[in-house]
Amino acid sequence: QVQLVESGGALVQAGGSLRLSCVASASNFRLYALGWYRQAPGAQRDLVATITSGDTRNYVDSVEGRFTISRDNAKNTVYLQMNALKPEDTAVYYCAADWGASGFKYWGRGTQVTVSS
Repeated sequence: QVQLVESGGALVQAGGSLRLSCVASASNFRLYALGWYRQAPGAQRDLVATITSGDTRNYVDSVEGRFTISRDNAKNTVYLQMNALKPEDTAVYYCAADWGASGFKYWGRGTQVTVSS
């Protein structure tokens, strides 16, 4: 069983930056596709960004140009650098790993990001 632990969430003012980290307990981490999702209060969980084992990155339109997903296979860690934060970015952010036929197999417990106006 793979465990994912997110960190880095905080309260930040609009226009500020945060970097989220997610450490995975997986011996074959380098083979996994990885993703970041977010869930705002009363809303569904939405995809934010993904990165493949080959470092191909994709972003939802609302964060394109502001957020950057990256990975460090030596540290079993995936990052989400978030710049120019907006109040609408407020959500619990989750990392996910190992894309399969039914979506990502493993999920973290989330980290809270709150952006004040």
